[in-house]
Amino acid sequence: MRITGGKARGVSLRVPKSSVHRPAMDKLRQAVFSSIGSSIEETRILDLFAGTGSYGLEAISRGAASAIFVETHRKLCESIKENAKMVAKSLGQNQLETTVLCKDALKFDSGSELFDFIFVDPPYEIIESVHRRLFALFEKCLASDGSVVFEMPGHLDLELEGWRMVKRLGKGARQPTCCRFQKAS
Repeated sequence: MRITGGKARGVSLRVPKSSVHRPAMDKLRQAVFSSIGSSIEETRILDLFAGTGSYGLEAISRGAASAIFVETHRKLCESIKENAKMVAKSLGQNQLETTVLCKDALKFDSGSELFDFIFVDPPYEIIESVHRRLFALFEKCLASDGSVVFEMPGHLDLELEGWRMVKRLGKGARQPTCCRFQKAS
C-alpha cells in the first residue's frame, strides 16, 4: 500500500504484520482523490476507522492542511504515527499537522471543530448496524459545504434523510465502493 498522488506519491505505508484490518485499495483511493481534485487543498480532514491512515495521509500529500486520525487498535495507531513521519519526510517537513486518537470512532467528539472532508472506512460487517450513528456524528462535525467519503461493499446502498449522494466510485456488487455524501440543502 502506498500514497498514490501528490508530493508524497510513492511513499509506502506500513501495516503491522499482525493486523487483521482491510486496507483501502490504492486504485479506489486514487479514484476518490481524482474525483475530489484540487478541492482537497488547505482542508481539514477527519479519518475515522483510520487503519494505516491511508486516506488522511493521501489527503495531506495532495495539499490538505491537517488531519485527525481515529483508530481503536493500538498497533495501527502506532503505524499511523510512523506513516505520518515518512510522509512528512517526503514532503520535506519535520512533522505534519496531524493528531492520532486511539479510540472508538463511534465515540469521537470533535467539540466545536468542523471538518471539510470526513473519510470513513469501517469494518464492512458493522456498517448496516452503525451507519445511522455515524451520520449523526457527521452532522455535528462536518462543515456546511463539506463531504463524507464512505468506503463500503459495492452491494450496499445507504439512503439517509438529510443527506445526498454526490458520487459513487467502484464497480460491481462484490467490489468495494466509495460514496461521497453531502448534507442536503
